[in-house]
Parts: sequence; structure tokens; C-alpha cells
Amino acid sequence: MVSIILFLFLLNLRTTLITLMAIPLSFACTLLIFYLWDLSVNSMTLGGLAVAIGMVVDDAIVDVENVFRRLRENAGKTQPEPYLKVIAAASAEIRHSILYATLFIILVFFPLLGLSGVEGRLFSPIAIATMVSMAASFVISLTVIPVLCSILLRPRKSGPSAHHGDGRLVRALKTLFRRTWLRLALDHPFAVFGLAGTLVAAALAIYPSMGQDFLPAFEEETALVALTAAPGTSLAQTASIADIADRLLLEIPEVRKVGRRQGRAERGDHVVPVSTVEFDIDFEPSQRSRAEILEDIRQTMRTIPGTFSVLSGPLADRVGHMLSGISAKVAIKVFGEDLDTLRSIGQSIATLAKEIPGLENARVEQQAPIMQLQIRIDRERALAYGVTPGKLNQQLSGMIGGIRVEQLFEGPRTIDLMVRLPEAWREDPQQLENLYIQAENGNQIPLRMVATVGHGKGPNVIQRENTQRRFVVSINPTRRDLQSLVTRLQDRVAREIKLPEGYYIRYEGEFQAQQEASRRIFLFSGIILIVMMLLLYTYFGMPVFVMQVMLDIPIALVGGLFLTHYTTDNISIATLVGLIAVAGIAARNSVMMISHYLHLMRHEGEAFSRSMIERGTLERLVPVLMTALSAGIALLPLVMAAGEPGKEILRPVAIVIVGGLVSSTLLGLGVTPAFFHAFGRKQALEAVRKKVAASA
Repeated sequence: MVSIILFLFLLNLRTTLITLMAIPLSFACTLLIFYLWDLSVNSMTLGGLAVAIGMVVDDAIVDVENVFRRLRENAGKTQPEPYLKVIAAASAEIRHSILYATLFIILVFFPLLGLSGVEGRLFSPIAIATMVSMAASFVISLTVIPVLCSILLRPRKSGPSAHHGDGRLVRALKTLFRRTWLRLALDHPFAVFGLAGTLVAAALAIYPSMGQDFLPAFEEETALVALTAAPGTSLAQTASIADIADRLLLEIPEVRKVGRRQGRAERGDHVVPVSTVEFDIDFEPSQRSRAEILEDIRQTMRTIPGTFSVLSGPLADRVGHMLSGISAKVAIKVFGEDLDTLRSIGQSIATLAKEIPGLENARVEQQAPIMQLQIRIDRERALAYGVTPGKLNQQLSGMIGGIRVEQLFEGPRTIDLMVRLPEAWREDPQQLENLYIQAENGNQIPLRMVATVGHGKGPNVIQRENTQRRFVVSINPTRRDLQSLVTRLQDRVAREIKLPEGYYIRYEGEFQAQQEASRRIFLFSGIILIVMMLLLYTYFGMPVFVMQVMLDIPIALVGGLFLTHYTTDNISIATLVGLIAVAGIAARNSVMMISHYLHLMRHEGEAFSRSMIERGTLERLVPVLMTALSAGIALLPLVMAAGEPGKEILRPVAIVIVGGLVSSTLLGLGVTPAFFHAFGRKQALEAVRKKVAASA
């Protein structure tokens, strides 16, 4: 499709072929650099190449279009200049502008390299792939492309023409553009500014109304249900409950297969009580929507008494666990000393959360009093008998819990041989009280002389984090817009729950990660914008042109925000990545356009006039449109991939870029010449007089 677009504009198979060569050559260089830097080719780096596919061809488009246009102009002269001289001059004409435009594209992706954690692992490869491929594209456009032009391009003499041999499509587009949008922009610049400003204001107004999440919703083909029974439920009883859940789930028509994990691995990194079961559910194709099926599963699990269930996807569950240590998108951690106080605060938070639509699945940590065998040491009597509490605990834990005395080998298996008291002794307080223990001086004394043994109630588990006791409320929201949901909960908790001295609450999980990632992106983007302004000033030498390029960036964001609102109505880190890319594209187009105006004034004898601006804009129209259409068409498969597993991260990026391309192309082709015509006369003449880099 990109090939068709290029051919329709150029109407020349050779120029189309030369331009297309930039894609495989740029990506080949990128893969070689990946190999040298020991970077992997994965779905995210390939996604970065997909994002860059339209942009890497831009340098070649600009170079080939300029060379071909200059060759046709030269062919129409009565005394043509040497062929290679024309190609060299045409390539040099746009060298500086391509360099700075490419630098801006690379710079805007630098904030993504500052991301850490899960978001850094996801989006840094996109940034690296795009930056490397753009750098490779620049080198190729100034080395390979001119050589290919010298070998393949031989324009025929067409005689003087205002169109320099343009095809019908290009002539029609230029005529339509000159008589409509360009005329309006130059006749009524402030009306165009007002229109652009209104659209920017409208886009910024809808930004807060859209939902905000850490990552886009994963379209997973399987589902995960975590079922939790009451604390202290035995493994056998949990297995019986799980059998019932298996049978009920399989009665749902769309459920093809159910697998489950039950119990707890001895050295597992995902520590859960034995009263928790995780079900993996695989589905049959169905006419019902996935939302209806998942709601059916929720209602089915609620029919099992004495249990609490949470439904999510395997990948979303693992991401939540990596972010906060809790298998949920939001983990609200309460820190303090007293367990009863922690539990009371946590239950109050869960109650408030359940009153907020979207947070109904809030659940508290399974911490409750259960029957225990308690051994209380009388420290004064133990001291009198020469028994230290540490040694006593060591002896009792060995006798009750067991001591490894040897290892047995059975083929490849290793079996620990443990020695401990018989079960009748371990569970009988009287038997344990009559148990003899050894004092420091070697004497044997009954346990009852230094401790009391009895049954009592105590917490089933005590969780600590950074040496502090903590209690967790975990939530998997049933609605999008995690940011507003958690913000509402925070406001209610701050108003309605008074924390005792020494207690505090921390909100973690995707909510915290989204805030930190957004903060990092905005901070680094601000720094990069300052760097871009300094580079623009060194390039143009005039502050008004720096301001013009900066003002063109919000125009590009308009289309990205509107298309995002129409398609997903949600802002995630992936959306911010797309906005970054669009900002670079907008700055690139502005730099190329203004540079061409200054070049015409310095090298082709054009005065600062309306006709010069019309000529410069029309000459830049074809490469701008080809770049926008090539990049947009290359990303259309991702834009149209709604609901397809595997494209959730890249689709929001593509949506923003496609929408931004539309607004930056349509509005930019009017605002840039209008601004230059209205405010650039004095600065343009001064820039040409000083021979700034932009006019080279």
C-alpha cells in the first residue's frame, strides 16, 4: 500500500523503487546495530519498527522528490547543468533540514528511555528501535539514495512548466490546495489561527474526561479466577470446594477447559495460603461477547458459599504481582503495629471501595484469628533454670516441626529424612508440658517448669514489608479509568477514615506505576523540549521560527486526542508514547517547511512575498502528503486491530500517530505558511542576511 501511494504521487517506477529501498536498508542497519549491542528482536522492538516504517521512508521521500524535481527542472532548461552536479546540489539543499528534523524525531523518544520497571521493559524497545532506524534512515538518505538516483533517474526534457512534469494527481492536489486552504490561510491568517486554537482547546478539554490507566486492557484468550476460602481451611476441604467450582465452570457453554493450581509450592515466589485456588479457563468460540461470558463466570463463582473470587487475565494478574507483590491492579497497603487495628482500617477501606462503581471486587487480606497451639515462656523461671528463650524455641521447633538428619537418594530424587515427635505428642498440650528439655548446664527439666502450653487463637499470618507489619486491600477494577476510580477512593478514605498515630496508607500497583511513569515522561519531555528549542535557535537563529515550530506541536496532538477519544476513550502510557511520536513528526514538518522558504530566498532569488510562500508550500506539499499517507497506511493494521490479542500495547500508539498525522498535515499546511507570512518577514530577511544554517 505504501508502494501504491508513492507511485501515485511520483508516477515513476524508478523513484518509487529508490524511495522504498529506504525501508529494508534502514531496518537492516537497525538489526545489525541490535546484533552489535546484543539487543533482542521481540514483539516490542518489531512494534517500534512498525511505528517507524512510515517515518524511515520520509528522509528518502524528501531526498528523492527534491532530486527528481530538480532534475526535471534542469531537463527543461535550454542549457542543462551537469547531471551529477544537479543531484549533488539537490541532495545538499535539504541535508541540514533532514539532519535537524531527524534529530528532533530521535530526541522526542528519549523520555521513554527514562522509564523503569514494567513500563520501561515494554516501551524502551519501541524507542530504541525507532531512534536507531531513524538514524539509519538519515545516513541512507544522504549516501545510498543519491547514488541510486544517479544510476536510475534520467528525466526527459519536458520544457518549461509551472508543474515541472507533475502527474495529474499531484497537479489536481496542488490546484485544489492553492485555491482553497492555502488561499484562506494567506488571506485570513488570524481566522486560521483561531480555528487551530479552538481545536487545540477542544482537544485539551476532552483529555481530562477520558479514562486513565497504566496499560491498555489486555485482550487475553484465557481467564484467571482466584478463589479464596476462609482462613484456616484445610487443603482437603479446599480441594473439595475446587471440585465444585470446576463442575460449575464447565457448565458454562463457552468454557472449553478448566485447569487449576491448588496448595502452595515449598519454595514458590508467589506465596498464597492453602485456602486459595487459581483456575485457568480456556474458551470455545461463541456468539456471545467476552464481557457477557466473563459476567456469567462472576455470577457462577458467587454461588459458592464461604468463598471470595476475583476474575482477571493471566497476564494482567502477573503484571499486578510484579508491580506491588499483590495479584491485583490496585494494592492498598496499611502499615502499623497492632494487627487488630490494621485489620479494622483495611476492612473500612474495603467497605468504602465497594460503594464506588468499578471497585466492587475489593477484598481484604485473608488474615483472621485461627486455633493455635501456643507455648508461653515464663522468662523469670527459665532464667532460674538456666534456659534461654532462644535455645528453648530452637529445641521445640525441632521436636514439633522436625529436624533434617540425613538425605536419601532414590534415582535422581533427593528425599530429606526428618525426625520429630509423633502427632499425638505434637497436638496434645499435656504431653508437651511433660516433655523434657535441656538447660544450658546440661540438666533435663520438664517443659511445664518454664512454660505453659495450651490452645488459643492467633493470626493465621503476619505480613511484613520493610520490617513493618502491613495489611492489604486488593482490587481488580471492573471498569476502565483506574486513575479516577482510585482518586475517588483516596478522597473518601482521607475524609472518612482517621488513622491512629504511627499508621499510614500506601496505594500501589498499576495506579502508582501509572502516576510515576506519567511524571517521568512529562519531566523528561519538558527537558527535551528545552533542548529542542536550543537546537532550533542554533539552526534558525531567530526566536520567532523557534516559537513557530513549538506552536505547531499542539496542532499535531489535536488529531491524536480526538481519535483516541473516539476509539478507546482512554489514556494509557501507550497513548503518551504515541503523543511523543506525533510531536516529533510535527516539529519535523515545520522545520522542513520553514527551511525551504529560507532556501528559496537565499539561493533562488525569491523575495519575501506571497508568491514565494505559495511556491515553497506547494513544493513541500508532495513530500508532506506522501510521508503522512505512508506512515498512516503502515499503521492502519494496528488501528483496526480492536480486540485482537497481542496488539493491545501498540494499537493506542498507532491510533495517536494516525490521528496526529491527519491534524498535523491538514492544519500544519495552513498554519505554518500563514504564521510565516504574518510574522516572519523581518526575521526571514535577517536570517538570509546572516546566512543561518536553515537557509543553506
